[in-house]
Amino acid sequence: MKANLKLLFAALVGVSIGVVCAMVIRAQQVKVAPGYVIAEVEATDPATIQKYVAKLPETLAPFNHHYVVRGGKTQSLEGEPPKGIVIIAFDSAEKAREWYESPAYEAIKPLRLNAAKTRLFIAEGSAPE
Repeated sequence: MKANLKLLFAALVGVSIGVVCAMVIRAQQVKVAPGYVIAEVEATDPATIQKYVAKLPETLAPFNHHYVVRGGKTQSLEGEPPKGIVIIAFDSAEKAREWYESPAYEAIKPLRLNAAKTRLFIAEGSAPE
């Protein structure tokens, strides 16, 4: 009977240590805010902008991203709506900047600059709670 109590006590201590360690590890994990590349686009040379759009996915592939908005209809609530809008989410603003400054994107950026009027910026989102 005494051996069973010792075994039960040891199991409880082990589980308790495991729970405390898991809580400490979770508390140490940094919650990073997502980063968003937001682009307002008005194509002035549709053929060239299509070349840019065709090459864009290969520049984004190495970065964990997803499209939040990709074209679609916009409704103006105040002021003039953009002709086109794109919002791409990244794990962080830093990752968004790494994509923008990557050699792959640098290679196709002139296509966009020559084929459209654009405003492009990075916005930091809210960190998950």
